Amino acid sequence: MKSNTTESSAIRNFVVIAHIDHGKSTLADRFLEVTHTVEARNMKPQLLDQMDLERERGITIKMQPVRMTYGMNGISHILNLIDTPGHIDFSYEVSRALAAVEGAVLLVDATQGVQAQTLTNLHIAQKEGLAVIPVVNKIDAAEARVPETVRELAELLGCSEEHVSRVSGRTGEGVLELLERVAREVPPPKAENDSALRALIFDSTFESHRGVIAYVRVFAGELKKGDKAYLYATKTAFEVKEVGVFKPVLTPKDLLKAGEIGYIVTGVKNPSTVSIGDTIMHARESTDASFQPLPGYAKAQPVVWASLYPETEQDFETLRDALSRLQLNDAAFRFEPESSTALGRSFACGFLGMLHLEIVTERLRREFSLSVVTTSPSIAYEVTRKSGATEIISSATKFPSPAEIVSIREPWITAEVITSEQYLGNILSLIDGYEGHVISSEPLTSGGAASSAHMRMKLTAQLPLREVVSDFFDTLKSVTAGYASFTYEPLGMRPAEVERIDIQVAEEPVPALARMVSRAKAQTIARSLVAKLKEVLPRQLFQVKIQAVINGRIVASETLSAMKKDVTGYLYGGDRSRKMKLWKKQKEGKKRMKSEGKVHIPPEAFLQIMKK
Repeated sequence: MKSNTTESSAIRNFVVIAHIDHGKSTLADRFLEVTHTVEARNMKPQLLDQMDLERERGITIKMQPVRMTYGMNGISHILNLIDTPGHIDFSYEVSRALAAVEGAVLLVDATQGVQAQTLTNLHIAQKEGLAVIPVVNKIDAAEARVPETVRELAELLGCSEEHVSRVSGRTGEGVLELLERVAREVPPPKAENDSALRALIFDSTFESHRGVIAYVRVFAGELKKGDKAYLYATKTAFEVKEVGVFKPVLTPKDLLKAGEIGYIVTGVKNPSTVSIGDTIMHARESTDASFQPLPGYAKAQPVVWASLYPETEQDFETLRDALSRLQLNDAAFRFEPESSTALGRSFACGFLGMLHLEIVTERLRREFSLSVVTTSPSIAYEVTRKSGATEIISSATKFPSPAEIVSIREPWITAEVITSEQYLGNILSLIDGYEGHVISSEPLTSGGAASSAHMRMKLTAQLPLREVVSDFFDTLKSVTAGYASFTYEPLGMRPAEVERIDIQVAEEPVPALARMVSRAKAQTIARSLVAKLKEVLPRQLFQVKIQAVINGRIVASETLSAMKKDVTGYLYGGDRSRKMKLWKKQKEGKKRMKSEGKVHIPPEAFLQIMKK
């Protein structure tokens, strides 16, 4: 027992949290180098970013744990690091990682200073009661504002400037000293080796021959290969096929003890059986009524909804399987089957934002070789009918007619924007244009910058979520030349002034193109939609009317001209009446096709319409 206690006292579980592009993954690379966790010949940039998509975009999408060993003062410390994403759309990944550790390295880019997601991640870490180590990164950069950034971070945490570490993830300066701070200041886990097994599933993946592999933090007890284990929430028993740790590849180990972070090969082939936040226990304790599971996680609430259709009906079950696999690896993603008369069977999918939606569709293409048609992203509205029934509707096609509706309510958010003072006017105009209003505006720090152009401001505003999920973030970056950060949290439901736009092609409605929009912008958006559709639709052998309809009234219309075919091209000379007879026959044929034929809208046309 004494050796177990000594071993757990040498464990340090921590995460690196930061705003997007502040250098988390680069710092993690240096950690791996100085601890010799990965051989020099196997090192590559962004080593912990396992997906090609992460490397291409230069962002972390999935949290990734790794186990390092570092000797200090004659003690070999086990450092379990979880590298986390920085983008707001993947904040659920960060919150799950924070619940599995005792400490956090709060990283801030010296060239950008404290950003909106920095504040959000800090608040989550403080709520979890973690030891926070403030660090300023990129001190070697030519445009680094080290003293100002150190002061901002010190004021944010209420600590002295000497307490803020200064490092360079690129050159490695200060990295060794930071690791020593982690070993000193992050508390060891409270080991309960004699207690009943309680292991928290904080992530998981799937392999066809080994089933679900659960990433766990063991809070009490121990687990080894061959043990009979039990999933508390889904009441499923299984035999442990393998346990191990991340180095960063999956490395088998004899057993996992309290305080450790590792993986468990469950052998379970049904992905829905293993849920993130569930507690793993020994099967022999499954009938113990006094057993207390771990708190787990609050379920992520999607803010953006869109329907995904397979390009061909034959791919529907393949798509279902792919979405199940993705959900296992991405707990914030939600999906449920639905059907449409226009495009057939599909899945209504919930996302945490537009980037999250884009990443999921791209992963479907790369990892499962599936191309999908994506409907216009929407949010969830609260609709009260005249019958008194209230329901949540996230698809424009499911909205009842205006005559049946008493009221519509929509979610609003409280947003925080951090930017230089010189862009303040642009942002105020932007928020007003997106139907929001500013609540407060204040300098980020009291120390003051050398000039007002570099004074950093924090704006708090309230906006309808409907406007934010369209293209607010991209427009914000545009009007601030990229020098603004943005984060938000739910505010609640408020009355909505929205209308549904229906699109008709050749006088046939296309439900997949319907969308809910602001009443004030409805006609402008309708004209834009119709014009864009005219550009992307393939021409037919007959004229095609493209119309936008609001409340049964046509508000925008375009005509796609027919393809021209020279039916008299093979004739030469002779009587003109023969040509006229062929032209008349062609005209009658086009008229018949127009009345009987339908326009097929290819998937690529849908995708172009959905893109902003």
